[in-house]
Formats: sequence, structure tokens, C-alpha cells
Amino acid sequence: MKKLAFFLVLTMMVFIILAGCGDEHAGSGASQGKTITLKVANYFAASHPQNVALKEKFKPLVEEQSNGKIKVEIYPNNELGAEQEFYDGVRNGTIEMGIPGMIMQNTLPKMGVPEWPFLFEDFEHAKKVLTGDLGDELLTNLEDKHGVHPLAWSANGFRMFSSRDPVKSMEDFDELRLRMPKIDSYIDVGKSLGANVTPMPISEVFSALEQGVIDGQDNPIATVRASKWYEVQGYELESRHMFSPNLYIINSQFWNGLSDKQQRIIQKAATKSANYEWQLLSKSYQEDKAFLKKHGMKFVTPSKAFKQKMKEAVQPLYEEHYQEYPWAKDLVNRIKKAAD
Repeated sequence: MKKLAFFLVLTMMVFIILAGCGDEHAGSGASQGKTITLKVANYFAASHPQNVALKEKFKPLVEEQSNGKIKVEIYPNNELGAEQEFYDGVRNGTIEMGIPGMIMQNTLPKMGVPEWPFLFEDFEHAKKVLTGDLGDELLTNLEDKHGVHPLAWSANGFRMFSSRDPVKSMEDFDELRLRMPKIDSYIDVGKSLGANVTPMPISEVFSALEQGVIDGQDNPIATVRASKWYEVQGYELESRHMFSPNLYIINSQFWNGLSDKQQRIIQKAATKSANYEWQLLSKSYQEDKAFLKKHGMKFVTPSKAFKQKMKEAVQPLYEEHYQEYPWAKDLVNRIKKAAD
């Protein structure tokens, strides 16, 4: 009997050990066979390439590869709060994932470098930098400082100015009531050009334009189209003064609670979705431009002299960055060299 009891105890211990090794690491309830929900928040309209990519790539890939054990819910258009709110939600874990812009740059200055004015030549240059070693370098302190794990860089696009009246010269910026995001580097660019900058969340832009609270705003034209600002704006200056990226992020604690397999599924889906969004956005410019022109917007292409004056107006910002951040000049030079 003693031998039988010993054998039974030994057998049970073996089963317990094997069960514990059944997944690649234990993690939270998610990796113990429970179905989990992955909420993904962003500020883009549902028709924007960011949400098209999420719907057509990220969601089906995650749900299929996880055999339905991970359910993806997409919340576009600030449904879970404006950018700062949903970013804070991802940081504190009330929201699992998000796709913010570079809102973290106020406390992580390197994250703001991609949006320094007139830095990138074109989409290819921006993608080469952000999805390569330089992009990894920019992300160095994000997880440690903010508690979010970066998954993939995606693109918002080159920012341009839309306005009630045409902007054809530097003088037209004078007293222009211009909405920009509540991010110091954006506000500095607007002020350097001579505009009267009014920071506000993107969710308030349409009504502010409609009511005449502001005269214009800056965003890529895909956002102008998706947000229907063409209904309250008449002109678009093709300034391409800043490139705005976005970033797929996931709460670090949630991420660390997943199994290795679940992490691979989400990472692979995020990479594919972000790459698809780059393609959609880079190809959509002419289509978006045609659409906006059809709906009454007129495009102003700046002359070489006007473009040069805009670049000269913001150059003091670079000098300030170089003085404030010892790493800035070298990083900018390496980013510019990547265009060669």
C-alpha cells in the first residue's frame, strides 16, 4: 500500500509539472486558456488608413492565429477618449493597446525628433529611418519610463496647413488662428512661422473651424478627408512642414502576462498591419487630393522661395535643440544621411 500511495503521489507530481509547462510561459489568465479582449484605441476616423489596416490586417490575424482566444475590439475616433486620455489608459492598463502620435515627447524628447520640421524627404525616407535601427534608438526609454511596450511604427503622414483663406506667403501666417496639438514642438513650429497657435484636441477641430474659433489647422490630408474638414475649409497649403508617425503600443504589464506564443501573434499582426498602413497612406495622397478638390478645396503649392523662408523661420528651433540635447545634432545628421 505504501508503494502504491508513493506511486500515485509521484504520478500526480509529474502531471502537475507537465501541466505547468504546457504553455511557453505561464503569464496571466490569458495564457491559461481564457479568452481575453484586446481593446485598441486611436483618434482617427473609422475610414482612415490606420483603422482600415486594423480592421483588415490586425484584427483578423490576431483572432485567427489565436483560435479566437484573443478578441480584438477597435475604438476609432476618440471613442475611448482623446489622445492624452487613451494614452494614459494604455499606460495604466485600463486600455490594452493604442495608436497615439508622439504625445510622449514632452517627457521623452527623442520621441519628438521625427516631427522636427522639414526633416524627412519623403515617405520612403521616413519609413527607412523609423522601421530601422534609428527607429529602435528613438524608442530606447519608452517602456522603462512610460510602461508601454512598442510594437510597430506606422504613419500619419506629412502635415500641411488647411485654412479658411489661402496661405501663399509668410505674411499670410500673421495672426492666422491656427489649431495645433498640445505638444510643445508643434506649437513652437506654428509660432516660428508667425501664426497665432491655439492648442486643442483633434475631436474639437471640426466645430472650432465651423464656428470660426480658429482659421486653420495642420494635419496630413488623409485626416482632412476622413474627418470631413473640407466642409469647413477652403484651402490647403502643401507645406509638408512636418512628418507625423504613429506607434502601436501595448500596456507593458499586460504584455508581460501573455505567453510567448501570444506575444508572437500580436507582434506579427502589428508589424503586418503597420506595414499595410504605410502602403495605404503613401498611395492615398493623390486620391485624397483629388477627393478634396472635388469637394471644393483649392491647393496651394508653395514656391521654392516661400518654402525656403519657412525652413529659415524654423531653423532657430534646431539651434535650440542642439544646445539643449547633446545627442540631437548627431541624430539629425544620421537621419538626413539615411535619405542618400
